[in-house]
Amino acid sequence: MYQGEMKQSKNEIKLDSSWKAHLAEEFSTERMTQLRSFLKAEYAAGKTIYPRGDEYFAAMNLTPFDKVKVVIVGQDPYHGPGQAHGLCFSVRDGVRFPPSLQNIFKELHSDVGVPIPKSGSLMKWAEQGVLLLNAVLTVEDGKAAAHQKKGWEEFTDKIIHVLNEEKENLVFILWGSYAQKKAAFVDRKKHLVIEGVHPSPLSAHRGFFGAKPFSKTNAYLKSKGIAPINWDLTGH
Repeated sequence: MYQGEMKQSKNEIKLDSSWKAHLAEEFSTERMTQLRSFLKAEYAAGKTIYPRGDEYFAAMNLTPFDKVKVVIVGQDPYHGPGQAHGLCFSVRDGVRFPPSLQNIFKELHSDVGVPIPKSGSLMKWAEQGVLLLNAVLTVEDGKAAAHQKKGWEEFTDKIIHVLNEEKENLVFILWGSYAQKKAAFVDRKKHLVIEGVHPSPLSAHRGFFGAKPFSKTNAYLKSKGIAPINWDLTGH
């Protein structure tokens, strides 16, 4: 499913070489073959899939394996037009902030004092080593969770397993029970796991606000001699 095996509107699906080295065997599994077939059939039926093909693996392409410092686990891509671009919780420049992202920015401002940005793109985090990983990497327009249980979950489980096993001193930020279950096996002797309430408006007031995940992350990284994340998305 990479190196142009499948295309959508001439957008080749590519995967960063550092990740390919760790995940190559995954692409030859029967599960991934079935996922490829499913996606091809969806396109053939004229369905609109988000994000576009060359952004399926945007999280990994922006955050190569060797550069990962922090992992934030999401569930599904946004299913509205123009929102999803391959990074969990993030939206393209100019797109209205979804409610969960609004709450993330409120906590970010409260926690580390940086201004709330005008853009909802989290690419600056990704480029510094924050892997913004959704459990499911595609979705159908207007149909939340339409591509769950098609094979993506096992693929992204493998990503977390590889990070857990082969790296040390990572920070895993797990908001909500879904993310916490998905990464429950992470070795807490090797890594910092920050578990908390999901930023959704349905739950954020039950402990998301005031949890200070961003400052806790940087304190841990500094304690391990690792450069902290500049969480400021405004460019200042």
